[in-house]
Amino acid sequence: LPAALLIHGARGIGKQHLALWVGRLLLCTAPQDDGPCEKCRSCLLAGKLEHPDLHWYFPLPRPKKVGTAEKLEQALEEARAEALADRRRQPLRPIGESEARSLYLAAARNLRKRAQRRPSMGPRQIFIIAEAEALAPHASSSEAANALLKLLEEPPEGTTLILTSAEPGRLLPTIRSRTTQLHVPPLSHREVLDFLKTEAGVDEEEAIRAAGHSKGAIGRALGFLKDGERPGLMAQTRSDALALLGAALSAKPGPRIRASLEFKSVGARGLGDLFDFLEECLCDLARAASGLPVEGCTDEEAAFFGKAASRRGIHPAALPKAVARVHQARLMAAGNVNPQLIIFGLLHDLQAELDASESSPHPGDAG
Repeated sequence: LPAALLIHGARGIGKQHLALWVGRLLLCTAPQDDGPCEKCRSCLLAGKLEHPDLHWYFPLPRPKKVGTAEKLEQALEEARAEALADRRRQPLRPIGESEARSLYLAAARNLRKRAQRRPSMGPRQIFIIAEAEALAPHASSSEAANALLKLLEEPPEGTTLILTSAEPGRLLPTIRSRTTQLHVPPLSHREVLDFLKTEAGVDEEEAIRAAGHSKGAIGRALGFLKDGERPGLMAQTRSDALALLGAALSAKPGPRIRASLEFKSVGARGLGDLFDFLEECLCDLARAASGLPVEGCTDEEAAFFGKAASRRGIHPAALPKAVARVHQARLMAAGNVNPQLIIFGLLHDLQAELDASESSPHPGDAG
């Protein structure tokens, strides 16, 4: 394998699982033709996330009330240890987070220091950097990514770095050029459904519903499973995105104002999942406007898209411009702009784009 690997694919597709499997394989003392032996001491430790030469870094919330850079490094290491313990207890994790997270410069420095040390058990060390796009949350904050460039370019002997990303285009070009890229495609609907039933113990009806929303990603499907009587985090976020689209489609400004005021004035970087689902809703609206079936949604949602497209006379050619507006809002959120301002501006822009679609002549119209 190359010294630096970039595994990319949709969120929840299993990139980190694959990276950990590759890490076990490289550390295994008796590898088999089809992977690690899963029996040697290295495999057993790595399988429990306790191998001293397998280092897994991932975005974390910023610790509060931390002063110096040294204290921040220590606080992030403590938070990472707690998160690893949580992952040992709950290896099946849905995508979606309720607070903003990042890979901070302090974490990159800590990783770089570890890479300069000798391995503890064998001849090599493995560093997994998950959701690597979080190294540069916005254009003016790429210090964490730059801190790893030298390490990626000239890793110490016996060091393997595995980055994973759902948005490789957000990585610095210098990061991408220093890695060998591997794309992980979506799983089939049947594979996701079988996994939910056999590995996650989900009943048939719930598994079918969650698999229908999965888009081939198990982590995404897990986010649609109910939490007791409450909908899963992904289900709730999708519902919130539909409500925002409904506000954008309103002819009056009141719903857009009320929708924006429901957000806090801070925490814009935690809006990523909401924007993902809003883009999906716009794509579903485009399918409805094209007369195509809207897949992976409830009958009620399909009826919403159909009525919105027909009543507003929306042409599908206008929807890419609306999606571009969401992308602009995503960039502002990465810059930590006030969420209320972002949402109100976005809804205003979406309403303008969809109104323009309604008033513009459609291709093929007479005249």
